[in-house]
Amino acid sequence: MNLNNALYIMIFLRLLSSLMEMGAAFLMYYFKNVATAIKINAILGLVGPLILLLVTFVGLVEIRDRLELKNLLLIAAGVILILIGTRN
Repeated sequence: MNLNNALYIMIFLRLLSSLMEMGAAFLMYYFKNVATAIKINAILGLVGPLILLLVTFVGLVEIRDRLELKNLLLIAAGVILILIGTRN
C-alpha cells in the first residue's frame, strides 16, 4: 500500500482532532464543572469544522485531476451545507 503526502496530512489532521477531543474530555473531568465543560465544548465546536474543511481541502487538491469541475463544486457545496446545517 502506497501512502502519499496528502493522505499522511489527512491522517495527521484527524489524529490531531481526536487528540484534542480526548484532551477536552480529560479537561472536563479535571475541572468537574458544567460551565467550564460548556466553554471547552464551545472551543471544540470551532475546531471541528476547521478540521473538516482542511481534511476535505487536502483530499480534493489531491484528486482534482480525476474529478470534473461540477463534481468538485458539488463536493464543496456539500461541505458548505454541512457547516450551515450544523450551526446553532
